[in-house]
Amino acid sequence: MSAGYPPPPYAGPPGYPPPQGPPQGPPQGTQQGPPPGWAPRPSHPHPEPRSYPLMLRTWSYAWWRPVVGILTMVVGGLIVFPLVLIPILFIGVALEGGEGSYGDRVEAAASLTSVTPSSMLYLNLALASLTVLAMLIVRVVHGMRPRWLASVRPGIRWRFLWACAGLSVVALVVSTAISLLLPAGPQDTVSGQAAFPTGQLLATTVVILLTTPLQAIGEEYAFRGYLMQAFGSLLGNPWVALVATSVLFAFAHGAQNFPLFFDRFAFGMIAGTTVILLGGLEAGIALHVVNNLVAFGFAIAFDQLSGTLTVSEASWWQLPVTVVQNGLYLVLVLVVARRMGLERTSSPPQVERGGVPHTV
Repeated sequence: MSAGYPPPPYAGPPGYPPPQGPPQGPPQGTQQGPPPGWAPRPSHPHPEPRSYPLMLRTWSYAWWRPVVGILTMVVGGLIVFPLVLIPILFIGVALEGGEGSYGDRVEAAASLTSVTPSSMLYLNLALASLTVLAMLIVRVVHGMRPRWLASVRPGIRWRFLWACAGLSVVALVVSTAISLLLPAGPQDTVSGQAAFPTGQLLATTVVILLTTPLQAIGEEYAFRGYLMQAFGSLLGNPWVALVATSVLFAFAHGAQNFPLFFDRFAFGMIAGTTVILLGGLEAGIALHVVNNLVAFGFAIAFDQLSGTLTVSEASWWQLPVTVVQNGLYLVLVLVVARRMGLERTSSPPQVERGGVPHTV
């Protein structure tokens, strides 16, 4: 070591590099983003505009879905829901009391030979439950929001519904005036006298006023709603679906002669035609509710409730009345719908190339 220079300071042991952190970014060769074959769920159920009878032809449509839905509607509407609601009848008959044994009174109420508040409540709620059943089927089987049952918008178009209610009154008044000019058959003769307002009659009237609209809505959601969409989507032809649902609607009312069958079939055809042409249930609901309320009103006034509910025959003179009422109503509804500019098909948002629909 040379003189005059101190030795260099001790630098210590060799240092260690800082520990390496986690790898930045994905390893080479891995794919970023969603797994292969995955795509976001479309925000709109239809790849293109759909008319009401084809509403169930969604992105995930398969032929078995409407088949399962139709079977579920039949079993649920005829067996499951009526059984679930039967306690209403049992409890109501027990609370009402009356002559005869409890079993006889339950049988009379169930067969409608004796119309009581509990029998009307059970009947109307059993039919009203068809709305719930139809919505459940659309939600569970088809993966759609239940509001698509109401219209192609989707949802109830309330202004149009109230307009149709007024038009149905006009058509009913005209057809009633015509019926007064035609010969009356034995089925059209009112044999009862004006009903005396007893407590039970008043209670029955309240039940009818509150639940008959729900009953009519239930039938519309079942026949012109879900079954129309199911048959239309399955067969691909809305007019075949119209005839099929109208026949089912008429037969669902039980034993009847031909004029009465035709009356119910014609109602189904007119209500179904408005669904196809206007894209919603509003016109059918309005006509159905008004018809039933007026029919029950006359039945209450002349003590004919049981006969009205169990009627199986109608006069041949009923046919021209049916044709006039339904035909006039259809014309009026079409005119009003045109002035309102109603949507007649669903309106999916535009799809960008290589993308999925925007949120609606």
